[in-house]
Amino acid sequence: MTNPEESNLQSRRCELEKKLFALDERLRRELLARGFDPAQYNNLALTAPLAKLYMERESLREELESLN
Repeated sequence: MTNPEESNLQSRRCELEKKLFALDERLRRELLARGFDPAQYNNLALTAPLAKLYMERESLREELESLN
């Protein structure tokens, strides 16, 4: 049996993983739509909307890592 705190933590991890996956996909689609190679996003000067998605994704990754 798991305690409520552990259950909440696991639920939050799952929620963040789903959001991160969706954001990764959205960023990939947006990059492709603008003619960029998604594999090289770290080497690109991103436009403001893409940079916002990237920063949102990095924030989610950091939060997820902090839960581990």
